[in-house]
Amino acid sequence: MTTILTLIQPDDWHIHLRDGEALATTVRHAATSFNRVICMPNLVPPVKTANQAIAYRERILKALLKDSDLPATRKDSFDPRMVLYLTDQTTAKDIDDAAQTGIVSAVKLYPAGATTNSADGVTDILARASVFEAMQKHGMPLLVHGEVTHSEIDIFDREKRFLDDVLNKIITQFPHLKIVMEHITTADAADFCLAQGNHIAATITPQHLLFNRNHLLVGGIKPHYYCLPILKRAAHQKRLLEVATSGNPKFFLGTDSAPHATHTKESSCGCAGCYSALHALPLYAMAFESVNALDKLENFASRYGAQFYGLAINTTQITLIKEPQTVPDSFDYLGDKTLTPLLAGEVLPWQVVGI
Repeated sequence: MTTILTLIQPDDWHIHLRDGEALATTVRHAATSFNRVICMPNLVPPVKTANQAIAYRERILKALLKDSDLPATRKDSFDPRMVLYLTDQTTAKDIDDAAQTGIVSAVKLYPAGATTNSADGVTDILARASVFEAMQKHGMPLLVHGEVTHSEIDIFDREKRFLDDVLNKIITQFPHLKIVMEHITTADAADFCLAQGNHIAATITPQHLLFNRNHLLVGGIKPHYYCLPILKRAAHQKRLLEVATSGNPKFFLGTDSAPHATHTKESSCGCAGCYSALHALPLYAMAFESVNALDKLENFASRYGAQFYGLAINTTQITLIKEPQTVPDSFDYLGDKTLTPLLAGEVLPWQVVGI
């Protein structure tokens, strides 16, 4: 008998859609499963003002409307939520302006040099006091890429050092600032989040629930498992599974799906990012089923994020069935290029069958 899993339609609280030609692929894949998506602002150039956020959202919606493969119901309901990129030049007025738009949901903190397109990131985080105060006033969350970037610190220790050296200080100085610890990767981050008040939450990606650094490194380096923050030890993977499936509303879905053309992933660059947008729900179902916690997936995917952001729970539903599907080897991308998804060519036990 086929197992059927029906969920409230989920939202993705951390996704990279990129811009320009890339939107023809990424928007369709995101809209296939998700209702709202929090769109990362690390474009070139980055989204730093309310007007830039409005223009970016219009480009996303234009790509959506042009897509002949998406049903009209998905085009009508898909809701990209914008994020401002925090820089050393961001002002309190920028936050005030963003709050008035109704479509900017958060501000993203990238420590300078932490990940893809983060060169404009903050160099002195604690000097952003007036910005954080404005965000507290408006109830606008700070989304944190939680890694320090000092070259002498081991890449596997950078998340822990960020918690100790930076995030602790932000929380102490701005006790009412809502913060999402993005794509947490360690037991340290999970336990840190649990120790804070309800204004501190965390997103968890499918790759950090399903894999650890052995998957990335044993038997040769596998570039499509490479993301930042990097995959950690199996013990950290186990702890993330525990908190994701615990029923604690502090933890919710954020894929960090990040498209890089195949030739840039499979190169000396080895760009950081796993592309999972189209198959994210089957991947999460795999992870939750691995610890007999499928009954916890709906809250993690469809309730807790909306509640944290103060938004209504979606009223539509999505259905998965436990029947195998093979992930495509690649997707067409950027005209004549390809995009290789996470687990390309492999068989997943779950698939989405309808909304």
